[in-house]
Amino acid sequence: MSSEDIKKDYGTAGPVSPSQPYSHDGEGEHHPYSDTQPHHAPTGRPPLDYTSTPAFLSSVGRRFKSLWTRRFVLSLLAGQAVALCITCTNVTTTELVSRGWALPTTQSVFLYFALFIIYTPYTMYQYGMKGWAKMVLRDGWKYIILAACDVEANFMVVKAYQYSNLLSCMLLNAWATPVCMFFSWVYMRPRYRWSQILGVLVCIGGLGMLVASDQLTNKDYVAANVAKGNGLMLAGATLYGFTNATEEFFVRNSPLYEVVGQLGMWGFIICMSQAAGLEHKDWMVMNWDGAVIGLIVAFTAAMLILYTVAPILYRMASSTFYNISLLASNFYGLLFGLFLYNYDPYWLYFVSFVVVIVGLVVYFWTSPPEEQGKIEPKAPAYVQRKHGVDGGRAVGDV
Repeated sequence: MSSEDIKKDYGTAGPVSPSQPYSHDGEGEHHPYSDTQPHHAPTGRPPLDYTSTPAFLSSVGRRFKSLWTRRFVLSLLAGQAVALCITCTNVTTTELVSRGWALPTTQSVFLYFALFIIYTPYTMYQYGMKGWAKMVLRDGWKYIILAACDVEANFMVVKAYQYSNLLSCMLLNAWATPVCMFFSWVYMRPRYRWSQILGVLVCIGGLGMLVASDQLTNKDYVAANVAKGNGLMLAGATLYGFTNATEEFFVRNSPLYEVVGQLGMWGFIICMSQAAGLEHKDWMVMNWDGAVIGLIVAFTAAMLILYTVAPILYRMASSTFYNISLLASNFYGLLFGLFLYNYDPYWLYFVSFVVVIVGLVVYFWTSPPEEQGKIEPKAPAYVQRKHGVDGGRAVGDV
């Protein structure tokens, strides 16, 4: 896919002033895009009319209809796809632990290695070996920071569940969302509207219902060390928020294969080094039968899909939208539990899922996804491409 295709599908407009005019058709209906602006840049949502009750209801209908663009629908579906992937990783990890296989850092090694062998060779093909080497030497440091934070975030969150209780972990993990919003603002200066703040709060409210369900049905467990577990979870959630916002900033300005390939390469080096230092004694004593290998493959496949779809979702919507989409994963966990563990569902689970979906819709009630930041993926200027170049931007940048 070329960069021009990306612009057609996802848009490149940055924050837009609410004072910009709407276009009107022959019947006087408001449209969210103006034909007089370059590239049909988005100008927000159709305004609400408070002059009368019928007019207000009609304007709400137009506003609701304007939400369902191709980009928003794809963002909503992608968000649920990554939530489902998270659920798959939780189920496979639970099954591994039940079989006595508990090597959290080693488990992540396979993910980063898969990202590395898939995306790095393609980056080398696009940039050439010399161009790839220049990119690593000049920009590798920022990907090392990203990969290190990602590896340690995964490690801290897994360790936190060993010390703290489920209630504390679920609530503290929501801290990743405001952290992500803060760093997104630092990098890209998006204009957060009231509906986005409300959407985040509604989604966290849905999480609260899930927590209440677990409490009412006595699914929580006794904590081994609450202070240590909560500290690890808070640190891990902070790193998650930072890495999500940072990766969004990277993929909005660089090709996806470069960012994901570098994340995989440096993540593999860091994670493998950490696993060798912390878990090497357990490698020889752990069970490596067919069932365990199959679960590791399933875990890696789910994480590979997640790490591939997530940066696309960052472009289509935002890293904040990604974070609140993940809150639906607990509902999918219930569905898995119904078939695998004979869970007895509590009615609040279903209500909480609906609340999370409503929050995702509310998030873009007054602001279209295009306002979250510009999308300008391009190879580094110092890379001399062997493939076609169109207007200074290499063909194939995605």
